[in-house]
Amino acid sequence: MASSAVIQPSVSPESLLEALLEDCRSALPRCDEHLIRKAFHFCLEAHKESLRASGEPYYTHPVEVARIVARDIALDDISVAAALLHDVIEDTEFTLQDIQAEFGSTIAEIVDSVTKISGIVENRTVTEAETYRKLLLSLIRDVRAILIKLADRLHNMRTLDVLPPERRRRIARETLDIYAPFAHRLGLANLKWELEDLSFKALNPEAYASLAQALQASRAEREAYIQGVIEPIERQLRLHGLRFEITGRPKNLYSIYQKMVTRGKPLEEIYDLFAIRIILDTDDSNECYFVYGLVTQLFTPIPERFKDFIAVPKKNGYRSLHTTVIGPEGRPVEIQIRTRAMHEIAERGVAAHFRYKASYGAAPRWDDDPELEEWIQWVRELFEKRSREEAAQELLESFRLNLYQDEIYVFTPKGELKRLPKGATPLDFAFAIHTEIGHHCIGAKVNGRIVPLNYKLQTGDQVEILTSKHQAPSRDWEQIVVTHKAKSYIRRYLNEQRRLKQQEGQHLLEKRLRKLHLNVRDEDLERIAHALKYDNRSALFYALGTGAITPELVIELLQRNGQPTAEPPSLPSPEQIAEAARQQSRGIELVGTSTDGTPLLYSYARCCNPIPGDDIVGIITIGSGIRVHRRTCKNVQDMLQNNHPRLVQLRWGNVGEEQFIAALRITGDDRPGMLHDITKAIVACDRTNIRSVNIDSYSGLFEGVFTLYVRNTEHLERIVDKLRKIRGVHTVARFESP
Repeated sequence: MASSAVIQPSVSPESLLEALLEDCRSALPRCDEHLIRKAFHFCLEAHKESLRASGEPYYTHPVEVARIVARDIALDDISVAAALLHDVIEDTEFTLQDIQAEFGSTIAEIVDSVTKISGIVENRTVTEAETYRKLLLSLIRDVRAILIKLADRLHNMRTLDVLPPERRRRIARETLDIYAPFAHRLGLANLKWELEDLSFKALNPEAYASLAQALQASRAEREAYIQGVIEPIERQLRLHGLRFEITGRPKNLYSIYQKMVTRGKPLEEIYDLFAIRIILDTDDSNECYFVYGLVTQLFTPIPERFKDFIAVPKKNGYRSLHTTVIGPEGRPVEIQIRTRAMHEIAERGVAAHFRYKASYGAAPRWDDDPELEEWIQWVRELFEKRSREEAAQELLESFRLNLYQDEIYVFTPKGELKRLPKGATPLDFAFAIHTEIGHHCIGAKVNGRIVPLNYKLQTGDQVEILTSKHQAPSRDWEQIVVTHKAKSYIRRYLNEQRRLKQQEGQHLLEKRLRKLHLNVRDEDLERIAHALKYDNRSALFYALGTGAITPELVIELLQRNGQPTAEPPSLPSPEQIAEAARQQSRGIELVGTSTDGTPLLYSYARCCNPIPGDDIVGIITIGSGIRVHRRTCKNVQDMLQNNHPRLVQLRWGNVGEEQFIAALRITGDDRPGMLHDITKAIVACDRTNIRSVNIDSYSGLFEGVFTLYVRNTEHLERIVDKLRKIRGVHTVARFESP
């Protein structure tokens, strides 16, 4: 990829302007030089007092971003002007109104969008999710904002070396996780490759340097080999009078490194390091298939490696024929065949859709381009009918899911094409057709054969959905589907069903209470809910609605502890509590009373999360039985010292296979892969389940609270031992809530 050099401070502003204008003249279909000059001088004035971390004048950065937009994306002069102004609102005293007054609403809107999506600076999941939402929404409004943001990130990556190591790694990880996939979605192959390689260099400099050196050492041999493949193809193409360009393109370092890692092979055994690209000077796509026939007469093709992106383009508009053939010495070689117009889209992606319109002065809109509209529809689906209550984490997961997963192409019985992410199931297909079909799906026929709901669809499958009016979504469907649309509708349906069951259970109980002329307060129902080990009244109503418990049981418990009245309930004794909940688990037992060994009504204190093996005490509460604390819990220290009458001595009974919540506070170096190493160590210890993770980072360090399900203190200690052995972990300690 052509890379614009970093401008040195000694270069005069006039030279910078002329260099930018020359880029615009050579790359853009049309160029309003007056607009570019005006935006340049505005940028110069706005940033005249600021410097970059490298010591360069700050205005060199927006100029470099504008040059990337002009040369590497080559959209239009509006984009170049907006790129020059993209940091003005965020970093200077000028406002959006100032830009609108000087340059009009279109440029002002683009700059505003870039400003809103430039806040990805904290490596926190919730912050990221909300920022990515803005990123996507700004894309729907004007795609040029995303293109400028990608150019901004590319220049920042090119000048990353001046930053501290921790900040370099954070920005590189963010680039690899978010911006490179975005460039891929937009079809900007060259930007994607450079972003990946620069991220790879920052995150793993040793592997990068080693691989670059090894490739340089074998470069002459590899170029000679690829030329030996090109020459017979060239002769055949000329023989048939075709006009073409043929090149051997080396694959980027990061993709080669990924092949080495995934295949578990050294560089010497990775043969597909080059892709031969044949670009035909024709508007007839049929010539691509003709050339494919000529190539396969010269070299044996590998059938399963043939991909026809001309008949079925990618969502980002990419069109080309891909095949892999067996070259000399039995080594596989990838060959791509496309027309010049297809190549333009492959190189410049979404920007190429607008170049034709821009050359005639038309506004570069996406909403009148049918090919691009289909891709934009994918973005819209992420937010279509999305509930405001949906967690930001779920949005982030679905966004990443759609970015990273490869696509498969499946067909309806009538031959209609449907694109789905790789790993999609018949349930995803059903929801993609229609929500009601998804709701009532009981199975599918794939290529005429009945398959289960969790069957993984493959490209080329013909899918017929089987439905039943008696079928409805179930909780395990969430684990089967992979598309955001399917997950969203399933969650919405299950939440609505739970609400209806709660409502049904509440009406059922109220009806029985009216019949017995009983008045029950909310506090009484909360007390009964906790006695039956439900979190709250809503959970109790749901259990009544599903038939898990009966209204008679609730009424019996109410009457056993005294018929509810307007007076607050009296404090029950330990014996009364034990008698009222004789059906409960024997996990906790009283020590030194007549109820020793009797099942108790109890709950675990959330402040200290006691687990079997901890030394425990209990506090008698009103309405919730005994609250179990660790003896070391700071919330019981005063009561222990004063020998408070509500304090009771407890011991662990038979807890069986019950799991308990425990929390660990972990601190250490904020290095790439640290979270993965921690979660891997936890899960590897007796297949421990993680309930939640709350993590924060600052100044190269991180601090996190990991909430786990464990069986006892011995189980927890084994986890702690594993965590303390992880490179970069400083402390691991039991966590207590304030």
